[in-house]
Amino acid sequence: MKTLTQALCILASVILSGCVSTPGPMSEPASYVSETSTSSLLKNLPAAARPVDIAVYEFSDLTGQYKPNEGFAEYSRAVTQGADAILVDVLADAGRGQWFNVVERRGLPNLLRERQVIQATRQQFNGQAAAPLPPLTFAGVIIEGGIIAYETNLSTGGAGARYLGIGVNSEYRTDLVTINLRLVSVQTGRILNSITTTKKIYSVLVQGSVFKYIAADEILELEAGYTRNDPPQLAVREAIELAVYTAIIEGAERDTWEFADSQQGRDAIYTFQERVAGLPPSSHDLAAQDS
Repeated sequence: MKTLTQALCILASVILSGCVSTPGPMSEPASYVSETSTSSLLKNLPAAARPVDIAVYEFSDLTGQYKPNEGFAEYSRAVTQGADAILVDVLADAGRGQWFNVVERRGLPNLLRERQVIQATRQQFNGQAAAPLPPLTFAGVIIEGGIIAYETNLSTGGAGARYLGIGVNSEYRTDLVTINLRLVSVQTGRILNSITTTKKIYSVLVQGSVFKYIAADEILELEAGYTRNDPPQLAVREAIELAVYTAIIEGAERDTWEFADSQQGRDAIYTFQERVAGLPPSSHDLAAQDS
């Protein structure tokens, strides 16, 4: 009995020390959204010859899916409902802000009301001689599309082993999110480009346990483990970043727009072909010969 008591005391001290050493949620400072593997490619693109005026009215969740839960009905959505805000942020960061002039459209009613307040105030003090506000910037391109699929339990698995009462096991699961992004010309209504990208979301569970007979009537049992889930919103962000990156490069290849520096533009296209499209490096040599 004494041995069991000592073991429980050791276990309690370990748990308490872990609680003391582990920082609470309020002790960690706020931070910016983590960059994905595509963020640097998009941010480091060469500048455009002329920034594109672009608008996003909505980029919504078209899946209609809720978070998977086997125990009870879950009413929280499986993916973020703010994908349009993520898309605006990604567009504003493309080429360090030198590719797109993003105009506000999701909050357009608020913008128009504020302009009406300003104009009414001017007329109140200056009468009919009040100078009107400058016109709003209109977009030459609008973005349509959204999150079109969210597949859960695409693949599952695990492994475990136990020896002399000591065991460890792990489980994993992968989900898949798919987005579609379309660039539409405002003047003609023609779809300039349509891109579909996907990103896997990984969930991992690792557990360890100890089960020992210390004496005839004394049992020691310990369990520990952790889970790690990729944030779905970061997966959505990376899929959007890849779609915007692809749209810029393919638009340059089709002469929809162009880079300010033609040589840097060819290098960017080569980087895209090498890292994303998987084309052979010979395409870069051909581009160099054409120059």
